[in-house]
Parts: sequence; C-alpha cells; structure tokens
Amino acid sequence: MIVVKDLHKSFKLFASPRERLKEALTGKSHHTQHTALDGVSFEVAEGEVLGVLGRNGAGKSTLLKLLTGVLMPDAGSLQIDGRVTGLLELGTGFNSELSGIDNITINALMLGMTHGDIERHRDAIIEFCELGEYIHEPLRTYSSGMVMRLGFAIAIHADPACFLVDEALSVGDGYFQQKCIQRIRQFKQEGGAIMFVSHDLNAVKVLCDRAIVLEGGRLIHNGDPEGAVNHYNRIMAEQAEGDDLREGESGAFGTQEVVVTHCHVQGQDSQSSMLASGETLEIHLRLKASAALDDIALGVLLRDRYGQDVFGQNTHQHKQTLVMSEGEELDVVVRIKANIAPGKYTLSAALHSSDHHLENCYWWHDSLDTFEVAGYRFSKFSGMCRLDCAFEIGRQHDKC
Repeated sequence: MIVVKDLHKSFKLFASPRERLKEALTGKSHHTQHTALDGVSFEVAEGEVLGVLGRNGAGKSTLLKLLTGVLMPDAGSLQIDGRVTGLLELGTGFNSELSGIDNITINALMLGMTHGDIERHRDAIIEFCELGEYIHEPLRTYSSGMVMRLGFAIAIHADPACFLVDEALSVGDGYFQQKCIQRIRQFKQEGGAIMFVSHDLNAVKVLCDRAIVLEGGRLIHNGDPEGAVNHYNRIMAEQAEGDDLREGESGAFGTQEVVVTHCHVQGQDSQSSMLASGETLEIHLRLKASAALDDIALGVLLRDRYGQDVFGQNTHQHKQTLVMSEGEELDVVVRIKANIAPGKYTLSAALHSSDHHLENCYWWHDSLDTFEVAGYRFSKFSGMCRLDCAFEIGRQHDKC
C-alpha cells in the first residue's frame, strides 16, 4: 500500500553553468524555481492499479522517482509498505559495458535484492526476458526493446509490494508487451499495488481501477479511469486552444462556435435505443453555428461499458467537410453497421477542424447518449466485434 500526503518537490533552473557558478561564489540567487509537485496526495491500495495521466512536464516522472527513492521530497510524506520496483527510464541502473547476465546482479542489488534472492530468481529472469544467447552479450549491443525486456524481468521478479510502470514499456514489441500486461495482471491478483503511467489512454481504461491526472505539479482529478481520460483530453484541447476553450452548460467544452443542440440514437429497424448486433445504428444530430466556419469535422466515438474505445470516425476521414454560416442549423444522420457484441455503450461526439480535436476544438461532449445492443441479427461471435469470416474445409483423400 502507498500513502502520499501533501508531497512537494521543486528544482533550481539555471540559464547556464556560469549562472550556477555565480550563485555558488556570490551566494546571490541566479536561478529560477520550478515546482514539479505541489501538494499531491493520494493512496494506492493492495491489489489496485492506479493510472497516472498528465501532459509532458506535469510531474509524472518526478512523482515516480520520489516513490522509488531516486529523489527526496522537499516536504510531505510517503508511506510505502514493502519494496517498490519499477520500469522507469530505459537503461537506469545498467552498465552498458557489462553483459546482460552481469547486469541482472547489478540492477537487482540496486533494487534491494540480496545475493541469495538474485540466485533464486536468476533463471526465472533469464527465461522471462527471452533474450537467448544475447544474455551473455554487452548491453551496448542491445536494442531499446531488449533493454526493456531485461529491466522488466528483473523488476517484476524482485518481490515488490508495489510496481511502477512508466512509458518505457511502450518500446517493446507487441508480443512482449502482451506478456508484460499478463504478468502485471497476475501481480495485481496476488495483491500487489501498481502505478501505471502512460499516454495510451485505452490501456489506462482497460488496466486501471482508478486514475489521477496531474497538471502543473498539482493533482486535479482522482477518480474512475474514464473520467480521468476525459479530463486529460480536455487539458490537451485547452493546450491547443489557449484560453479560448470554455465549458458549456450541458457539460460539453470547446470554443462553442458550433455546437450540437440535439442528439438521438436509435436502431434503424428497432426505432429505439436498443438494437440487435448487426443492425444499423442511427445517430441523429442537429448542429448550430454561432460563427461562419468553412472547415468543420464532425466526429463520433463509441465506447463500451468499461470505457474502452470501440469505434470512432469523423467527416474529415471520410473526405467530407462541413461549411456553416453564422446562425445556420444543420441536421446530420450518422449510420454505423453495429457489428459489435451485446452490451451497453456510450456515444461521444466532437466538432473540430482537421482530423482531431487538437485542431480548433469547437465542441466536445463525452457520453452524450447511450444505447444497448441485445441479441444477434447474424451469426453469433466471440469478442468485441464481428468481422467477415469464412471457413474453407477440404477433405483429404486416402492414398491408394
């Protein structure tokens, strides 16, 4: 378990080494103060996965370095029950001139393992990282993905009470990433606490039980993963739009130069918000512009009950551009062949320029409407969606 209370950390920034020397010699201030963390508090329980979101410079890496003991806080307290290990910056704790097998010893000792612990886990680490004969080669010959494999294998076998995962996990190949995710889930089931830092918003929603959002060193959101992802998306939109972004009365946000005033979701045949898998989903929207705009993209996004993105597309991707004059209203119907699994879904919608909401975000509303898929119009399937599938069966003839 991790308990963080009122954590503060700041750094001195010097314009040049000369300014650092001037301050050391004269005692006068020649630096600017950068606050990386400002009063951050949260808890991570046993068996819980906490996601950490925030744009670059928000304080995520500083937080993880404080938790692992790489840095010391200026104020506040950290209470950690047991050993903390993690996969932070690639190459941390490794010697590039030594072999992989020698680096197992060095890195494991830095994580607090004893020589006895290392000998007991060495074979399991080597087997997990799947480096083969390269385990005997110098680390300088490794790719970044190979370094990640070795680092993850050591950290997860160090018997931690809490495991920290930064963006370093993203450099591995798809197969090994899946292997790491499965091991993280096993670690959680065994009662381990996990902090997961990633810009992969879908991974945060699928893996995490809860998520926090950092901005400017402050914790600005602590709640369910879907709400945290929505909050993060708003921050990114605000960054693109500066101070022009504002929240509407309905809970939408954007510049409000064009908005959705009406939304209705129904099955084409059922004429209700409940439809069969394989039926056409109709999304009826009414748009209203308060300014003349010649580059409007309308986008829709379907999410399942876990908040996982299922499908999204916009008019820009369809090579269609909406043009509206000031005060004009426009009715739009979006039709989607709903070859998706039975369950409850939400609809999010956005109006922006270009291909995504980071370019002139006019209007964005998460969970604008809901609908449910029940039963199958065509053949039953497993998984999230139905893809075109055919079985070609040939009978082998007996030889004479």
